[in-house]
Amino acid sequence: MTVKGVLFDFSGTLFRIESTASWLRSVLDRARIPLDGAEFERLTRGLEAVGALPGGGAPRAVPAHLTEVWAERDRTAAQHRAAYTGMAREVPLPRPELYDALYARHMEPAAWRPYADAGDVLAELRRRGVRTAVVSNIGWDPRPVFREHGLDAWVDAYVLSYEHGVQKPDPRLFRAACEVLDLAPEDVLMVGDDRRADAGAAEVGCAVHLVDHLPVEERPDALRPVLELAG
Repeated sequence: MTVKGVLFDFSGTLFRIESTASWLRSVLDRARIPLDGAEFERLTRGLEAVGALPGGGAPRAVPAHLTEVWAERDRTAAQHRAAYTGMAREVPLPRPELYDALYARHMEPAAWRPYADAGDVLAELRRRGVRTAVVSNIGWDPRPVFREHGLDAWVDAYVLSYEHGVQKPDPRLFRAACEVLDLAPEDVLMVGDDRRADAGAAEVGCAVHLVDHLPVEERPDALRPVLELAG
């Protein structure tokens, strides 16, 4: 195939969220809440277990009262907030306002780091005339993250689940992305880290390239094969 466009997932593909410990520490420091080491570690482990950090690890289990909102958390901004603050509330924190503060923190550009090769790959695709779009299951606008880290200039479009009311692997989101780029799905490559959600692009005719959702330090060049695929 001749690749004329590339769709990229956001979290775990182009960017990586900070660790749960960093996320929690940032909010506690702002609130001037001191915790001893043992208590901080206990809360960190608890938040990790319930999957409270958007973009972080999956929950070990979803409580019955959150099953429905969790399954459709990326369809709207309200559902996204309800799902993640609901999961965080499964862990008792020192103050009730910390749950909303944690949710707000994860949307800050400083909470995200681009993978080392993300900028180079996006820039090279632009140089070759290959159009790009970010296709993400998300409940908020990641454009400020891209702008802050200098990657926005290389992205042609953003197709976000909460803006369309559908989430990957629903083929409608991939079709919308191809339409925005004015390209046939057969000319488009989807790059992501989720074997279920991102691989759904194959249903509409896109090729799919999967990468591993690893810490930034452990994944320096996994995006570079995209340049070979885009030829």
